[in-house]
Order: sequence, then C-alpha cells, then structure tokens
Amino acid sequence: MAREFHVSLTPPDWLVRNLRAQQAPVNRPAVARAAVSLALPLAIGLAVGRPAYGAVAAMGALSGVISDTAAAYRLRVLTIAVPQLFGAVGVTLGTLVNGHGWIAVATVTGVALVSGMISTIGAIASVSGLLLLLNAVIGAGLPLPGEWWMAPLLLAGGGLLVLLLALLAWPLRSGVPERAAVAGTYRAVADLLAVCGADSAVAYDDARHSATLALNEAYDLVLSHRARHHGRSPELTRLIAQLNAVTPLVEAAPAVHLSGRTLPPEVAAAIRALADAVETGRTEPLRLRLPTPTTETGRAVNHALRHAADVVTAPDVDPRGIDDRLGGPAALGVRTALAARNAVLSANSWRYGLRLALCIGIAQALVSLVAVPRSYWVALTITFVLKPDFGSVFSRALLRALGTVAGLVVAAAVLSEVPRGWWDVPVLLLLAPLIPALTPRGYGYQTAAITPVILLLSDVLNQQGTGLLLPRLVDSLMGCAIALIAGYLLWPESWHTRVGDRLADAVADTARYVETAFAATADPAARARMRRRLYRDLSGIRTEFQRALTEPPPTGRRAAAWWPLVVAVERIVDATTAARVRVKHGSAPPSKAEIDQVALQLRDLSQGLREVETLTPVRSDLMGPADSVLEPLRQEVAAARAIASPQP
Repeated sequence: MAREFHVSLTPPDWLVRNLRAQQAPVNRPAVARAAVSLALPLAIGLAVGRPAYGAVAAMGALSGVISDTAAAYRLRVLTIAVPQLFGAVGVTLGTLVNGHGWIAVATVTGVALVSGMISTIGAIASVSGLLLLLNAVIGAGLPLPGEWWMAPLLLAGGGLLVLLLALLAWPLRSGVPERAAVAGTYRAVADLLAVCGADSAVAYDDARHSATLALNEAYDLVLSHRARHHGRSPELTRLIAQLNAVTPLVEAAPAVHLSGRTLPPEVAAAIRALADAVETGRTEPLRLRLPTPTTETGRAVNHALRHAADVVTAPDVDPRGIDDRLGGPAALGVRTALAARNAVLSANSWRYGLRLALCIGIAQALVSLVAVPRSYWVALTITFVLKPDFGSVFSRALLRALGTVAGLVVAAAVLSEVPRGWWDVPVLLLLAPLIPALTPRGYGYQTAAITPVILLLSDVLNQQGTGLLLPRLVDSLMGCAIALIAGYLLWPESWHTRVGDRLADAVADTARYVETAFAATADPAARARMRRRLYRDLSGIRTEFQRALTEPPPTGRRAAAWWPLVVAVERIVDATTAARVRVKHGSAPPSKAEIDQVALQLRDLSQGLREVETLTPVRSDLMGPADSVLEPLRQEVAAARAIASPQP
C-alpha cells in the first residue's frame, strides 16, 4: 500500500520561491567579455613574472563584470567606470590602514556608513557604494602587493579593461540598444492588446506589468542619453517621439479590457510590424490592413495605431513638436548634487547606512578579537548580503550560504587538481563566463559562480591551496549570521511601515489622477506624466511585494495579505484611464459630483491604510448613474475598500 507523505514534508512556499531559478536569456557578449577580461590580466602577470599583480587586476575585472549590466554604450561608461572610481578610493583607504588594529576597524566602519548612504541614491550609486566598501575591506584585510598606490591602479585597470571590451562595438552599433528598447516596448504593447478583453485576468495583469516595465526602461534609457545631447540628436528625438506615440495605445488597453471584447488579430500584428520598423530604422510607409472599428474603444485603438504608424514612418521629426511625457531630465551635475543632498537629509539613507555600519563594525571587531585567518571574507559576505535594494536580506543570506557551499565544491576540485601557474589561465577562461551567465538566474547562482573565481585569485596571492576552503565557509556563515541578527532581526520593520505607507501614497495620487483625468483645463502632457508616475510607483510596489513573498512567516504572509489591494489599485488606475479614453472618443463626461465622490472615497482609503497594520473591510457609499463612464471605476473602488486581509 502506497504511503502518503505528511503535508509538513512539503517545502514552504517562501523556500521554493527562493530556490527557483529565474528565466533569463544568456548575454553572450557579456560572457565573452568576462572570459577575456579575467584571464588576460593574469596571463600578463604570469608573462612578466608578477602573477600577484595579475591576480589583483583580475579582481578589478571581476568588479567590472558584476557592473556590466547596461545595454546602451553611453550608460556602460557610467555603470562600469563610476563604480571603479569608488572602488579605487575604497582600496586606497583600506590599504593605508592595513595592520593598524582598531584604526582599521573604525575606518572600515565609517566607510560602511558612507557606502550605505550612497547606496540609497540609485542603481549606479548602489554598485559604487558596494565597491567602495568591498575594496576597503579587501585593502584593510588582505596584504596587497606593491606600494599603496599599486593596488588601486591595478584594480581600476582591470575594471577599465571590461569597459574597453564593452565599448569595442560602439562605432558599429551606436544607437542600436536604444532602438531595441523602444522596439521592445512596441512588442510588449502588442502582447498586451492581444490579451485585452480575454477571460484571463492574470494574463492581462502580467502583460500590463511587462508593458509598464518595458516603457519605463525605454524612457529611462532614451532620456538619460538625451540629457547629454540637450535635444540636438535627431535619432534620440525620433525615439522620444516613437515612445510618446505608443502611449495612447497603452492608455487604450484598459478600455479594451473592460469592454470584454478582444481586438482583431490584425491590431497586434500591425504593432509588431511597427516594432520591426523601429528596430531597423525603416521609414517606408506601412500599409495597415485594419478592420473598421465599431465601438468607442475600437476607434481609440485605431486612431492611436494610425498615429503611431505616422510617427514611426515619418522621414523627419521636428524636435519643437516633441514633449517629453515624463519630463526632460536635468543635467547630470544637477541630478548628482540633488541626489547627494537627498541622501544626506534622508532618514532612510541614514537608517540603512547605520545598519550596514553596525554589521561591518561588529564583524571587524570580532575578527580583531578572535583569530580568524583571512578574516576579510566575513565583512565581504555582510556587504553582499545586506543590500535591501538587491532583494530580501533574509533571502540573500540563505542563498549566499547555499551558493557558497556549491562554489566551494567547484573550488575544491580546482585548487586540489590544477597546479598554480599557467594552468590558471584556461581555468579562468572556463569559470569566468559562468558569472554573467548565471547572475540573471538568481543571487545563489551568482554566488556559486563567483566563489571559485575569487578563491582561485586569492590563492594566487597567498598560496594556501585547499586550506582556503574551510575558513571561507566558516567566514561566510559568520557573515550571514551577523547580517541576519544585527542587520535584520534587530531592525523589525512591519509591512505597514515599508509598504503600507507607500501604497497609501499611491492611492492618494490615484485620487488626484481621477480629478485631473476629467478636468477640461488639465494639460495633456501633465496628465500623461501623472499616469506614468502612478504605474511606475505601482510597478515598484509590486516588485517589493514579490521580494517580500520570499521571506518566511510572518513577513511573507502579511505581504500576501496586502497583495489583493495592490492589484485593486492598479485596476482603479486602469478604470480611470479607460473612462478617460471613452470620453475622448464620444462618451458623455462624468459630472463633477461623481468625480468628487470617487476622489473622496480614495482619500478615505488612503488615510485608512496609514492607520492600520492589517486590512479590514470598509463600507463604501458610491452611487451614480449606471450608464456613466465612471460606473466601472466606482465598482473597482468599492471592491478595493471591501478587501480584507486574512487573520495574522
């Protein structure tokens, strides 16, 4: 008789989510760059009789490989070069205090505070803060070859080698990543319109989220590029116009979905044809074979699609007629000064900086009092784990431990079977490509790929062989434990504080959007920017919830309880946009009393979210004409207010 497994043997959902590999394509050019940039410095070092110098330069290349994430060539200059500059400062400070006891502890702790505050500014600043602290820890804990200035020079040189390899194709492929991003947005919108009106709400929500992310990334990429050209580039002006032209199609999608009628397949096919034209830069007129629309939503899609076709195939674009729907970015110097000011004055940046400094201070003090060989690995582990902008701290600690164990198995085979010397070069050629190949799969996979590489380079410096393995495992577990206790458990932050307030802000912004959407005097560009900011904020909240679901109870359970309200707020924004589209294409506009009633209910909901930790049902008094364009919106607001969370 077959035995049934007890339900308790089933792995919990949060653990399954942590261990599940993410699906992502392999970036083949990045894989090739990783192989060359890590193996070449070591080969040069061996050739000139300075293998230690080659190993340090390869460590710098490893930092460059980790930073090599941008698609656009101009952004690669920032994402790789700027972190290398901070890394050079960090290793210089660390080298100067190496062997100075408590002075080194105080210095590295201070660097951790600054690193943490810098990391809250943005993506590039986060990686810069990471390398600032990582290299300071390495310099303070690992005797590096040469004079004090040699290590910064070698590390920066290795990182700049990655940048050089990344920019080799720039003259031949200038503008290609930007065009690909805009074309990807058109394809995401085509997928969205293809599922509108179907029975699957999940498919629509997923497609809308993908289209929002694609539009956000394309605008970020093109606008950041345009900020350095001050609007003079015809190519970038065309891309901005093409992004603006796809926005009405995105706005029409909620109206189509709420209508319950699917669009003819020719619509999605036409948008994909426009995507191909954007990507290749073709401007030949396209013959759109579209059926005659018979509804308000059909007319909206038809009008938006024909407008997008005119913009995509226009031979010339007048920059004076272009409005940046998200607002043109300020100059780089202005944005840098503003970001630095915000970091200094932000309670969030101070809180994270203090968390990181506390953990690093404990680690440095501990290894100063207890004999731990090559103790810098403890602080390195904390630096990687305690990065909330990279994901859940708890999840990263768990994945760091598991990834380190997997990486040590590979490192054991390499250190025990491969003699040091020229054989290290082909080994690096095989191991280095695994870093960019496995990084998109998840943090545990990245750790498993990085661990054998950095242990191999460390062994070139200290010649300890397999004696490195057990201390590295102990150090990693110590670092994970310190991060979990001093950086996680001692800083309890309820989801009401971390996400509830953020969601309440989004609901309040939605109330303002409802009022603006139907105001006759509202600026269309300002209305579009408001809608885009709302979807961007909701996309960020959705990402935060997905991270929270990887944490164990009660955090993950509380996040799951709030999740339906996130979806409800997204649907409220959709319903508002759909009503606006219907009014624009012939429906009677709602009365001011209807608009004020909905806005009031949303503000009440926003205030309620700030005052409770768990959701409770709230009665809503929403009445109005059944044939009004706001009737679907009233239903969504009533549903949002009626949502109740499970008992904690």
